Amino acid sequence: MIKKLGIFVGIFLCGFLFSQKKEELQKQNVELKKQIASINTNLAKTQQDSKLSVAYLNEVNKKIQLREKVYTNTQKEKRLIEDDIFLRQLEINRQNKELAVLRKNYAEVLVKAYKNKGVQNKVTFILSSKNLGQALRRVQYLKDYSDYQDKKAAEISDAAKKLLQNVALKQKSVKDKVTILSNQEKDLVTIEAEKKQKESLLQDFKKNEVQLTAELKQKQTESKQLEGQIRSIIAEEIKIAKAKEEANRKAEAEKVRLAKIAAEREKAKIEAENKARMEALALEKRKADEEAKRLKDISDKKAAEEVERAKIAALADSKKTEDTKRAADAEKTEARRATAANDARIAAANAKNAAEKAANARAAEADLVKKTDEEKKAAETKAMTNYGVSSVVGNNFAANRGKMGMPAYGTITHRFGRQPHPVFKNIVEENNGIKISVKKGTVAKCVAPGTVSRVVASGDGSKMVMVKHGDYFTVYANLSNTMVSANQQVSAGTSIGTIGEDFDGTYTLDFQIWNDRSPVDPLGWIN
Repeated sequence: MIKKLGIFVGIFLCGFLFSQKKEELQKQNVELKKQIASINTNLAKTQQDSKLSVAYLNEVNKKIQLREKVYTNTQKEKRLIEDDIFLRQLEINRQNKELAVLRKNYAEVLVKAYKNKGVQNKVTFILSSKNLGQALRRVQYLKDYSDYQDKKAAEISDAAKKLLQNVALKQKSVKDKVTILSNQEKDLVTIEAEKKQKESLLQDFKKNEVQLTAELKQKQTESKQLEGQIRSIIAEEIKIAKAKEEANRKAEAEKVRLAKIAAEREKAKIEAENKARMEALALEKRKADEEAKRLKDISDKKAAEEVERAKIAALADSKKTEDTKRAADAEKTEARRATAANDARIAAANAKNAAEKAANARAAEADLVKKTDEEKKAAETKAMTNYGVSSVVGNNFAANRGKMGMPAYGTITHRFGRQPHPVFKNIVEENNGIKISVKKGTVAKCVAPGTVSRVVASGDGSKMVMVKHGDYFTVYANLSNTMVSANQQVSAGTSIGTIGEDFDGTYTLDFQIWNDRSPVDPLGWIN
């Protein structure tokens, strides 16, 4: 029983995973076919607008690769369907065996029921019981036996239904496999046709090898000239920048010197003004301390007198029986004691006020010291600002590495560095950047904020724009027209110019990034 349950669970899980994997492959194929349709549209436009080109050949290659991916996915899907058919067949065989056993058991039940089918036999079976309890058990037995028959019939019916369902699923998988095989044949025919198209293109390249090789060499010569121009411009920019930096450094140093002199004068003035205030506060504080001490001494003396008079009053109270003169003296003494107590309270209040004045004088002195320091700092800052002293702000081009957008969106036909030509293996191209094949009329965009360094007209009639970003430069070459001018401040996304036509009829942007005098791979900077 456990073994059967394990087989059932295994088949269920395989079926679930098969369904999931199949759906994933089908989604991939739908996406791949969309890309193929897009490439076909681009190829149709390119074929009308341009001559034979590497960009066109690259698109054909890409399309063949996508077709082969679709074919590979279809092969995987076919294998999944074959596995599903195999598993379904195992399940059908297992269910057939179970159904045969159920039918055999049911036949035996029916034979026994036929032998005891008479109502009279059942009644006799019940009435022949020895007692009422046995009769009730026999009635229950007959009922359970009848339910068992119904249950066996239902099991056979359910098993037959499941068997039919599995047969239907297997038949569907077989139909899917037939459809897949048909699609595979079509895909193979299409791939073969596209490979022939590629071969035809390569033959066309070979026919024009002499002309294309000459044009490529001419283009390489122009690229070298362009590289020379770029290096010359960068060297000049660096020279100008260094001279400007030195002049700025000297000017900044002079500004700092003059600002410090002015700041020292202002601070001395503030120091002199606040010194007089400090002396006045110190005198006031000293007077307040002396007055507080004098009043405290008076308060202490009055308090001592109050104690003495209190003692005298106490003695007077204890001798009330003495003569009238002494009683009168005691009364006078009490009056004097009350006056002294009042004087002591007034003296204590005056001492408290004097102490508070002294504390206020000390707080005012501390505030004046703090205020003096703040005024000195403010005077120094003001002097620096008045003389134009400012901090240097670094450029953030390097910080945005990998985050900058493409200068134009299209197909990258040539990558950075030494690359073999895709057709003529005897030609190696040296690229200081990347080349992007685009639609006619596409405008190149600046990739980061900067200043336009140069707008240069090349020998072939195209134009080049260089943008300075601190220690970095971006180059936009092969433009038919420009939309910026030298020394213009530009932002990321500013239109630089319309991308021009290359020698092979395609519209290609030559994009480069230079760090000082060294070109770097743009694909590490843009996305």
